[in-house]
Amino acid sequence: MQRLAVFCGSRSGASDKYRDGAIALGKEMAKRDITLVYGGSSVGLMGQIADTVLEEGGQVIGVIPQMLEDREISHPNLTELIIVGSMHERKAKMSDLADGFIALPGGPGTMEEFFEIFTWAQLGLHQKPFGLLNVNNYYDRLVSFFDHMTEQQFMDEKYRSMVFVDSNPETLIEKFSSYHPPAVKTWINEAQT
Repeated sequence: MQRLAVFCGSRSGASDKYRDGAIALGKEMAKRDITLVYGGSSVGLMGQIADTVLEEGGQVIGVIPQMLEDREISHPNLTELIIVGSMHERKAKMSDLADGFIALPGGPGTMEEFFEIFTWAQLGLHQKPFGLLNVNNYYDRLVSFFDHMTEQQFMDEKYRSMVFVDSNPETLIEKFSSYHPPAVKTWINEAQT
């Protein structure tokens, strides 16, 4: 595991626990010499995890669309900043760069990024580990909903088992290290997404 993409909020959230979770993940990544790949912003949990990895001597690659760069919200001190043309290009580039994916707490953008990675795994477009860092029980209801989807037969158990969930960054990354993706039928290729 050389690079992890982290999806997270451009806000800090209602509790300091979310910021603490971003800091803990950033420290764990730097300790393991794992490069952070993220959305390139200087604000919210995005800025916090980037700052932490950099302060701990780690490497950070930001990927930001030109429209957000024009608003001057990109982080000024990254190891590398890649500017792309659209939000879709941002996700595709982050996917190409990363060996795995973690979602910290965030809003609709974080969910959209996470669910696209989840969907691509179901379609066989990648076999990389992904999961939720469940800081302050933020994702409890989503995890429960995944179980409900499975019970109601809208998601196979093999797809449900793809999603790692943990409140501890060290444990979550360890789970990634032993990931063996289930066999899935590839329905489309990347150009068709």
